[in-house]
Amino acid sequence: MAGRQIYNPDGFKNIEKDGKIVGFQCEMKAQYYRGITLSIVRDIKVNVDGTDYNREDVRLSVNGETFTLEEMRTVIDSDYRWEFGDYATVSVMTEGGLTAGTHHIKAVQVIDPSYMPFQVEAVCEADFDIK
Repeated sequence: MAGRQIYNPDGFKNIEKDGKIVGFQCEMKAQYYRGITLSIVRDIKVNVDGTDYNREDVRLSVNGETFTLEEMRTVIDSDYRWEFGDYATVSVMTEGGLTAGTHHIKAVQVIDPSYMPFQVEAVCEADFDIK
């Protein structure tokens, strides 16, 4: 049986701003059985090809808005939910982005539902190509 598709295979790309590559992004689904408010997301750890990226450099975009991980802790507006089955864009701001070619991503989604006595961590790995 094939695993559930976590990453959008077409969602991996470098981020360009004012003619410069300022980072990279991917599109991924929340690994929780229901939609979640952004305020319960505690971390999205991103590792590509063995390199861990700083938490401060990670952004999440949903419903047309982009938030840092710290900003997400204060978002209580129900318009900004990461719905089950929907892709959100995870961006990592790093000068030069990623080189063209095949890469391996390992991301860990950490959420803290108020009704559970522990945080939930989901590891998401895949190979992808940057063109």
